[in-house]
Amino acid sequence: MNVIIAAGGTGGHINPALAAAQELMRRDPATRITFVGSADKMEARIVPAAGFDFRAIRAEGFIRKFTPKAVLLNIQAVFIAIVTGLKVRKLFRELKPDVVVGFGGYVSGPVVRRAARMGIPTAIHEQNSYPGVANKLLAPVVDRTMLTTPAPEKYMKFKNPPILTGLPVRAGILTADRDAARERLGVGGRVLILSFGGSLGAKTINNSMLELMRRHAEDDRVMFIHSYGTYSGYSDFPEKLRAAGIDTDSGRVRAASYLENMDELLAAADLVVSRAGASTLAELSVAGKASVLIPSPNVTENHQYHNAMTLGSVGAAVVIEEKDLTPDGFCAAVEELISDPAKLAQMGAEARKTAVDDSASRIADVISGLYR
Repeated sequence: MNVIIAAGGTGGHINPALAAAQELMRRDPATRITFVGSADKMEARIVPAAGFDFRAIRAEGFIRKFTPKAVLLNIQAVFIAIVTGLKVRKLFRELKPDVVVGFGGYVSGPVVRRAARMGIPTAIHEQNSYPGVANKLLAPVVDRTMLTTPAPEKYMKFKNPPILTGLPVRAGILTADRDAARERLGVGGRVLILSFGGSLGAKTINNSMLELMRRHAEDDRVMFIHSYGTYSGYSDFPEKLRAAGIDTDSGRVRAASYLENMDELLAAADLVVSRAGASTLAELSVAGKASVLIPSPNVTENHQYHNAMTLGSVGAAVVIEEKDLTPDGFCAAVEELISDPAKLAQMGAEARKTAVDDSASRIADVISGLYR
C-alpha cells in the first residue's frame, strides 16, 4: 500500500499522523508512506527524524478580515494555492498513492482536496471538538472522516458517516504505573498537582500557579511539579518563586522549562492544570486524571474551549476561561478539589470513560480499509 499523509504546523497534527504511520508500518513493513508538509514548519524536522520520507509544499491560510493588508495577503494565498495544486498533482503522478490522508494544518487542505478530485481514496482526521475550516470543507468530499470525539458531528456535513477513532497518545501513558511513579518522585501521601501550558508555556498558567504555590508555600500536604515553558520570556519563573518566598530546594515545589518524563508525571498526578489542546485532553482521558483546564483564547474558533468542555460536561474537569480567571477564583477552585480526594477520584474516573486506548489501531484500520 502506498500512502501519502498531509500534516503540519503543530505537534497536535503531526504526532497523531506519525502514530498512525508507525502502526501501518508495524502491520506491513512493505507499506510506503510519504509525508507532505511545509518546509519551514516543525514537520520538516520531526518527520524525517522519525524515519519517513518528507516532501515540502507551500500552503497559506486565509485571513478572515477585510483590512487592506488582509485582502492583499488573501490574494497572495489564492495564487499560492493554484501553484501548490499543480505541484501536488505532479507529486501524485510521481508517487501514485493508493490512499491520501489529512491530519490537519494548512497543508492538509490542498493535498486532500486534489486527491479527492483525482479519484484517489481519501480520509481526514479531526483532532479538536470544534473542527477546523479545512476539515469542515473537506468532510463532504472525502471518503472517510475520523473524529477524536463525537462533538464535531454537529458542525460538519459528511460524504459518509464519520468514524470515532480517538487520538493516539504516547505508549508510555498507557503503561505507566502510578504507585511506582509516585515512589520515584517522592510524592508520599501528598496531593500532587502537575501543571503546564504547552511546550512554550503560558503566561496565564504560570501566574496562576505562582499564586497557588505562594498560598501553599508552607502546606506540606501538597506537592507541585510545574513546566513554565521554553519561551525565553518565562525563564525568570524560578526567580519569581524565590522572590515569593517559596522553597525550591525541598523537592515539594519543582519547576522546569520542560518536563521530559511526562508519562511518569501524569501517572503520579492527582490533579492536572493545563491548556486544552486536543493531545493534552487525550492524554488526560487515557491517564484518567482530574483537571482544571484554562483554554487558550488565542486559537481559531476558540476550539480549545470546545475541547475542554468535552471533559467539563461529563464532570471530569473544571473549565475556567481566561476572561473569567482571577487569582482568588482559580485558587479556590483548585483548593476545593484537592481537599476532596473522593471528588478527584470521581473526576478521574469520568475522564477515563472518555478514553480510546487503541486509537492508532483504529486509524490504521480506516486507512487500510480504503486500499483498493
